[in-house]
Amino acid sequence: MSHSGPARAAPMGGQPAPVPIASAPGTPEALRRPDPFGRRTLGRQLVIRVTVLVAIAALLITTATALATRQLLMSQLDRQLDAVTARVRNPDAWPIGGPDTGLLRPGQPIGTLAVLYADDGTPQAGGRLTERGASGRGGAAVTDLPDAAVEQLSDVPTDGTKSSISLSGLGHYRVVGYRVVVGGTDPATLVVGVPLHEVDETIAQLVGLAALFSLFAIAGTVFASRSLVVRSLRPLNRVAATAQQVSQLKLDRGEVALAVRVPPEDANPASEVGQVGQAINHMLNNVEEALAARQASETKVRQFVADASHELRNPLAAIRGYAELTRRDREQLPTEAAYAMSRVESEADRMSHLVEDMLLLARLDSGPDLDLQPCDLSEVVINAVSDARAAGPDHVWQLNLPQYPVIAYGDRHRLQQVMANLLANARTHTPPGTYVHTEVSVSGPDAVVTVTDNGPGIPPEVSNRVFERFARGDESRRRTPGTGAGGSTGLGLAIVAAVVAAHHGNVAVSSQPGYTQFTVRLPLAQLMPTPHAGAGPDMRTPSMS
Repeated sequence: MSHSGPARAAPMGGQPAPVPIASAPGTPEALRRPDPFGRRTLGRQLVIRVTVLVAIAALLITTATALATRQLLMSQLDRQLDAVTARVRNPDAWPIGGPDTGLLRPGQPIGTLAVLYADDGTPQAGGRLTERGASGRGGAAVTDLPDAAVEQLSDVPTDGTKSSISLSGLGHYRVVGYRVVVGGTDPATLVVGVPLHEVDETIAQLVGLAALFSLFAIAGTVFASRSLVVRSLRPLNRVAATAQQVSQLKLDRGEVALAVRVPPEDANPASEVGQVGQAINHMLNNVEEALAARQASETKVRQFVADASHELRNPLAAIRGYAELTRRDREQLPTEAAYAMSRVESEADRMSHLVEDMLLLARLDSGPDLDLQPCDLSEVVINAVSDARAAGPDHVWQLNLPQYPVIAYGDRHRLQQVMANLLANARTHTPPGTYVHTEVSVSGPDAVVTVTDNGPGIPPEVSNRVFERFARGDESRRRTPGTGAGGSTGLGLAIVAAVVAAHHGNVAVSSQPGYTQFTVRLPLAQLMPTPHAGAGPDMRTPSMS
């Protein structure tokens, strides 16, 4: 066996990611509580939908109000237009000129216009009532209309139908046209209009105020709905919190106490959330009963295995004793009888080991009774590798240790058994000449032990269950001839996993053809960065081959 100093040996082949098999029990990390208004949450969807509904309602109300107000104002304007038209429509009332005289009568609104067209469409007279105060004088006056506006007004229907039109240079107007007779004989067309700018301004102000109020309403809805949604979703959040608590419980093995339940106020079937809470409580009751039944069944099986293993110890001891007694006179027995007795002795010995392994697993399952204390893991590994070298001289054993003791927190005898099983697995399932490299190191709060060989490897379908009880590999890692009679019991690696888990550590395996590595992690008690002291040989220096 050869040792090396602190430098680590080169890995044999590629190193695939390890597959964790057994891990220490512990409280799982709490699930992060999501933001109640995060993406895709019910709270956010409710707030958005309520806000959209309020926005749509505000838009509809604003639109309906604006349309109704415009309709009301247009009705008032049409009545005003009828009154204006009545004052300027009768040509006989024009003392002089044309409709200009009618525009100057009392009661006519500023901006009123009137145009008289001949029967052939030629404008005869007309104008627009304006305030003279703009030129520094009081009263009102009639000013000429732009030619473009006069041209547009000539197209107004003459059947008395009121219409709205946008006149060039004047803006929006409400106009109406009539057929009249001038001078008693000459037919003509009279068009009268009143401005729409007051109606437009009123509607614009109304829409602006409505939009402002709608924005305030939407903003208020967002804040109010957030508060309301948070308050309304509290029962559902409490139900979710209960489900999260249950999801963090270890339900895969051992006795499980499901004391968590949805509070009674959140399990009232009168509400939808209460129905969910009640269903969760019923489900938890069923799960608790099923787990209790499973635990009772497992306890019976463990007790049966323990009792059966214990009862088998004495008969097996007797069989081995009688078989060993025949050794004295085995030369006098026929060849076949001597061979049969040797096989009886060998199988009784293998059966005894199997019974001891089953007893150990039963004890670990029922609650490990470990003598946990700081122990030098490097010394444990040195002793185990030395024993493995003596048991398998046809393998090449390598050991890599740090220059300081690695103090793990564990049971020395059980850890010795873990190392013995791992090294025996490498010895018995690899051909002669295989390199088996053992290394001790420190990684964070853990002491790490790796056992690596360049044997045929473990198939992927087997590596996932290699730590299960009575697991068997295929022909690639079968027990090699001469390593023991009767084959493997299939419990060695199961004991490794159980002992490591009882130490609150974990063991993993990674393998491919030409490379297999077992990694054991154990809680680190302390790491003393000082060389070993005391008498005796220093096992950390190269000495064996």
